[in-house]
This record gives sequence, structure tokens and C-alpha cells, in this order.
Amino acid sequence: MARRTGSADLPLHGGRVPPWLATRMSSLGAIITQAIVHHYGRDEFLQRLSHPFWFQSFGAVMGMDWHSSGMTTSVIGALKRGLGPLSGELGIHVCGGRGKHSRKTPDELRLLGESVGFDGAKLTRASRLVAKVDSAALQDGFDLYLHGFFVTDDGKWTVVQQGMNGDKKQARRYHWHSENLTSFVDEPHSAIAGPVQGEIVNLTDRRAERSRAAQLELLGDLGPDRILRELAALSGETPAQALLPHLIMPAHHEVRSSDVFSRRLHGTLAAAAERGPVDFPELLLTPGVGARTVRALAMVAEVVHGAPYRFRDPARFSLAHGGKDRHPYPVPINVYDETIRVLKSAIGNSKLGREEELQGLKRLDDQARRLERVARGPSLESFIASELAASPELDGRSIFGWEKDFPPSKAVGS
Repeated sequence: MARRTGSADLPLHGGRVPPWLATRMSSLGAIITQAIVHHYGRDEFLQRLSHPFWFQSFGAVMGMDWHSSGMTTSVIGALKRGLGPLSGELGIHVCGGRGKHSRKTPDELRLLGESVGFDGAKLTRASRLVAKVDSAALQDGFDLYLHGFFVTDDGKWTVVQQGMNGDKKQARRYHWHSENLTSFVDEPHSAIAGPVQGEIVNLTDRRAERSRAAQLELLGDLGPDRILRELAALSGETPAQALLPHLIMPAHHEVRSSDVFSRRLHGTLAAAAERGPVDFPELLLTPGVGARTVRALAMVAEVVHGAPYRFRDPARFSLAHGGKDRHPYPVPINVYDETIRVLKSAIGNSKLGREEELQGLKRLDDQARRLERVARGPSLESFIASELAASPELDGRSIFGWEKDFPPSKAVGS
């Protein structure tokens, strides 16, 4: 049976992903997916998507706002665009999305069922049931507005859906996974990601089995009018449900030292400096870009190879390619494009039986884990300051424009 893996607070943010970033997110998301499937299989990719901490880190490494609700929409959209042309090769399909796109999920699953061969009607029922549970059986004050359904050729699936609470200006993301799922109403969630809003009415909890049975009994014996009178006469509080461990995504936009595990950052920086010349000699021939790109690749490598516990600080992964809102710094376009180029080359060569580049990424990740025990490095604040200083040379870009177009003394978007 699927288990819960935690929760996270997501500030509700508006705005859109600019086209220059959306296209790059689609490319990088598809390449990372290919790397995970190559090393671990497509079932593992579904498992990753069902983990809220990994999902947040995945979006952060792609240059999206590291902590906002928009992460969910942008990642699902990027994967739907990027994986569409690869669906025949990978056997992974992305349905649904935000708003009107979520309502197209049943038709998309039906058409996929006809072309791929799985039971589209069965999966459509699963899609509707998980949406109903998170909107009705789990009454937590959040209205669903996004539903993403990831399904493989053999009918395994993960659902990532999100609701919003406009009054609180917060969002909650829900993760479902079909592996070992035997019941939609007996603790089916793989994880719930979102803010704690006091006591939650969760009738899907296994501990609520007696409550579900008692409610049916009450309805039969007393009828709805009698139940309302009995509820009005009740006083006192019901015991609070135990809260899941949850990742708190803060409201502040800037990345602070409290948001990042410094020793892991230092391990990544040290590994990139030490392994870079060994694993990526040709890349380092590119003046002013290569060494910085190796640092980004080391963080991408962790998204591909890291264990679940390593994603407890998603903000750290925004240090790979910055963020569209200039936090922690503008997206370094040169670095981002080099990252995509190197990864595309690695995936392409792996298909030809040449694994050297992909194995180089794996060695980067292994080395970072070893070095983080002893590595020392700059403070987060000084690291971000150095990235901001270098941003114009790296074609830094944000929703405010190109960094090179602004005077050095002007704190754009701060």
C-alpha cells in the first residue's frame, strides 16, 4: 500500500513562466527524465514524482521559483511538452494540467488507452477518484485547480494535483502513486504537500475506518436532520490528528542560509572543482563557462542519483540555474544552455553504448557525498554575491530582463 512521505507549505504566487525559460525547462526536464529512466527505469521516475521533496528540488534545478505554488504547474507543463515527443521511446505519458487542461484528462487517457493498449476506462476512474478524494473526502480548505496524471505503457501511474486557499494565499500539493495501491479510501496518498491549516478532516486515514462505518450507521439510524441537531448540541474538541512531517516552504523570496544545508553545498562545489577537469576536460575548454557549468551539472546529477533524504533543502538546487524571479540570482543562460548540451550529448552517446559522460555525472554525485563531510567553502551569502557579480557575463536573465542591461548598483527585483 502506498505510504505518505511528508508535506510542504507552498506560498500562492501568480504570474507566468516566460517563454525563454519554459522552452529550457522542457528540454532539461526531458533530459533528466531520460537519465533517470536510463539508470533506474521508468517505475523509479514515477516514484520520484510521487515524492514532494524531490519534486520541489526538480523544479528548482530547472530555474523555476524555488518555493512557490507555481512550481507545480510549470513542472507538469514542462514535462508534458518535453516528454510528448519521447513517449514512444520512454513509455511515459503526461495528461492533464491546470484548469481546462485538467478536465481533458479522461479524453487523453481514453485516447492513450486505444493507442497504447492499457485500460483507459480504468485509469479514467482512478483519475476521477483521486480528484474526488482530495476535494471531498479530504476537507482541508483547498480547492483543486490542477491535476496532472503520469502513466506508463503498462498502466502504472502517479498523480500530482494541487489546490488553493485564496484567503490564506497558500496552496497544497497532493501526490499519489499506484504502486501497491489497494484502496482509494484507506490511506492511499503517497504524500501531501502543503501548509498546515489547523485540524484536517481526513476520512481516508486508516484510523478513520471506524468513523466511516459509524457515519453510515448514523445516517441510517438517525437521518440527516437528527444528525445536524446532534452536532449542534456537541461541545468540546475532537482529538487532533497526528501531523505528517512536512517541509516548510517559507514566504520570503530570497534564498537564505537557513534554507540550505551548507555542508552539501560545499561538497558539491568541491566535487565540481576536483572532478570537473577529470570528467569534463572538453567542456572546460570553453572560457568562463565550463567550470561554472560543472557546478550546475553536479546538482543535476544529485537530482538524478540522490536518495530521498537529500532533498530536504530544495532551495539548494536553485543554486544550479538561479530563478526566473532573480532569486537566488538571475538564470545564467550560458550555463543553462551548456548544461542542456552536455546532458544531451551524454544521453545520445549512452544510446550508442558509450557511457563515459553519464558515468562522469554519476562520479560527480558520488564525490560530492564523500567530500561534504570535510569540505569547506564560502558562506551562502558570499556565494550568491559572486553569482550576482558574474551574472552579466553569463547572460543572466530574469523576468525583469537581461542582467547586463542594468547598472551594477541597481538591485533589480530585490
